[in-house]
Amino acid sequence: MMDESQAQELIKAAIGDGRHEFGSFFLSRLFGMTVSYEEDACIVAFEVKPFMYNPQGSLHGGVLATALDISMGHLLKQHFGAGATLEMKVQYFAPVSSGVVKCLSSFLKKGRKTFFLQSFAKDGAGETIAHATSTWKQL
Repeated sequence: MMDESQAQELIKAAIGDGRHEFGSFFLSRLFGMTVSYEEDACIVAFEVKPFMYNPQGSLHGGVLATALDISMGHLLKQHFGAGATLEMKVQYFAPVSSGVVKCLSSFLKKGRKTFFLQSFAKDGAGETIAHATSTWKQL
C-alpha cells in the first residue's frame, strides 16, 4: 500500500519539469518508462510496481496497453515522424506482478501515410505476456 508521502513523490516525479515530448511526458514519467531504439525497433521498459496493479494484484492491462502503444508510436516517430493511433488490438497472455516489463515494437507494413505496427511485451524471464497490433496515420 502506498502512503500519502509516497504518492506525493510519485506525482512530483511524474510532473517533473513539465516537458511533454517524445521520450518524456507525464505518463511515461509516472510509470517510470524508459525508451530506447535498436535499428528497426523501439523498446519501452518499466518496473512493475504495486500502484500499477488491477484488483487481482497483477499489472493492470491499461498500463500494459499504454506501454505497448508508446513503443509503437515512438518507433513511428523515430523513422517517419509523429503519428496517431487509428486502432489497436491487445492480446493478454499471462499476468505479471513484479520485475521489469519490456515492450519491443516493429513495423509490419510501411505505407505512404498509413503504417501497421506490432509490439510484444515480455516479462523479466523473457516470456511473452502480451502482443499488440496497431494501425497508425502519419501526422
